[in-house]
Amino acid sequence: MKKLWCILLLCCFAAAGFKARRTVVPYVFPQMQNFPSMPLPGNNPVTAAGVDLGRHLFYDPILSADSTIACASCHRQATAFADGGTAFSKGINGAVQSRNTMPLFNLAWYSSYFWDGRAVSLEEQVYQPVRAHNEMNLSWAEAVKRISRSTMYRKKFATAFGDERIDSARIGMAIAQFERTLLSYRSKYDLVLLGLEEFTADEYNGFMLMNDMSMADCLHCHTTDADVLGTTGDYSNNGLDTITDAATYKDKGLGGANGRREDIGKFRVPSLRNIALTAPYMHDGRFKTLEEVLDFYSEGVNHSVNIDSKMGFVRQQGVRLKPKEKQDIIAFLHTLTDSAFIKDPALGNPFGTGMLVGHK
Repeated sequence: MKKLWCILLLCCFAAAGFKARRTVVPYVFPQMQNFPSMPLPGNNPVTAAGVDLGRHLFYDPILSADSTIACASCHRQATAFADGGTAFSKGINGAVQSRNTMPLFNLAWYSSYFWDGRAVSLEEQVYQPVRAHNEMNLSWAEAVKRISRSTMYRKKFATAFGDERIDSARIGMAIAQFERTLLSYRSKYDLVLLGLEEFTADEYNGFMLMNDMSMADCLHCHTTDADVLGTTGDYSNNGLDTITDAATYKDKGLGGANGRREDIGKFRVPSLRNIALTAPYMHDGRFKTLEEVLDFYSEGVNHSVNIDSKMGFVRQQGVRLKPKEKQDIIAFLHTLTDSAFIKDPALGNPFGTGMLVGHK
């Protein structure tokens, strides 16, 4: 009897200690030469299991009210996780969004998210589309119920977090972990910086024009020399419309999110990486092509209240580029396309060509 009791105690200790001895495998990020060190949150370490779970949730329409829309429905890998070719994505029941879908890559380096900066972490960014009435329109309580019914997800949550508890915080943490692995760093531009390729004459001229303050003057907002991220990460009013009273802005942007009058009409400065894939352009998708964008900056800039002080050339309505200069700038912008990123199978749909719902 005493021997049996000892065996039972050993079994209990073994069972109790199993969770404590769970092996946590950190996600191994690739070496990104020329990039600054990646800031990562201490309260949501990126693990292989967490990324796998987040990837499944990102591609699963289970998080929308009628199970027809996933994060990946509007953030498609083929267009750098933007909704390329679409000015305004459609949410549940065909609801049209009010802003152009932003691409997703190199997100760990940002300190705020969305066109208006209303989310200050990737985890917070994840929460909003799920419950937004014109996007996925699902309460988090219902989302948790649905996912909890899935044997597959219960196992994945246990592997990622140590037990099968599923809640909105963990869902957000997992998707945020996956989003931090959306890394674009293998474009021709990157290879040139590493000395592995060379620009053509047109590409080089476009690069020089962009970084010349007396010419295209793109570097103030879209840094392409010292900073490989392709953006300052700031919010700016670039003179899209003639506005004399801040109160008349249809979309107040950053000012609408933070309540500051001086920020009305300002929107995030997007990265130029993969810019050739993410048309149409601007927060409202008004420009269909890069040619239209350069025409605007060349001769279509409008004076408006809260316009960025860096837009000093507004007095002449633009930087006045010649046709060949525009062509060369576009040639350079194409060197920022990361074909490996948009084809990386590790970032693709884990369910295959279709999206699965109601997992057993």
